[in-house]
Amino acid sequence: MTPGEALAAECARYAAMGWMRGTSGNLSVVVDRDPLRLAVTVSGKDKGELTPDDVVLVDAGGNTDDPVRVPSAEAALHGRIAAVSGAGAVVHVHALAPVVAAERWPGGVELRDLEMLKGFGRRAHDDVVVIPVVPNGQDMGVLGDAFEEGFRPDVPALLVARHGVYVWGDDLYQARHRLECLEWLLRFTVEVPSSRR
Repeated sequence: MTPGEALAAECARYAAMGWMRGTSGNLSVVVDRDPLRLAVTVSGKDKGELTPDDVVLVDAGGNTDDPVRVPSAEAALHGRIAAVSGAGAVVHVHALAPVVAAERWPGGVELRDLEMLKGFGRRAHDDVVVIPVVPNGQDMGVLGDAFEEGFRPDVPALLVARHGVYVWGDDLYQARHRLECLEWLLRFTVEVPSSRR
């Protein structure tokens, strides 16, 4: 499967889940490491209707030589995450639970004692996971610096306040599984009163 085919299929999946409404969200896969290059979904298209041609190659800074296809403005953040974490894929969606969680706990969202943490790559018990939260902004350099400042290799996720969530993995499938588990964990956290957790 080509990067375009894989990205289009994953976007259709997330759009069907309501996590990529309108033209929101973007996904990427690393196609080269030295120098770093990524295939990123294009900007401004309904993510549920992407074709394999609706991707663009970018460098680590999110720049492209493509005269026609425009990458997401957030492509530079994908590049920064891939460079720092070593991830092979980065997914960014606008699921509601992560945004609500970031609003309630702007200093970081603490997760513990939930079986679904295993699907996120952590232990179900005796393990405290804090998902970092950074303020939203349009400057990807500033967002990238905030991401890097709070980066921990054992927490493959970032919440952007009033915006969405980034999750990464070795490939699109690991990133997908981590995202689906994290969304469940965050939904539980925002819906269940702290006195019952």
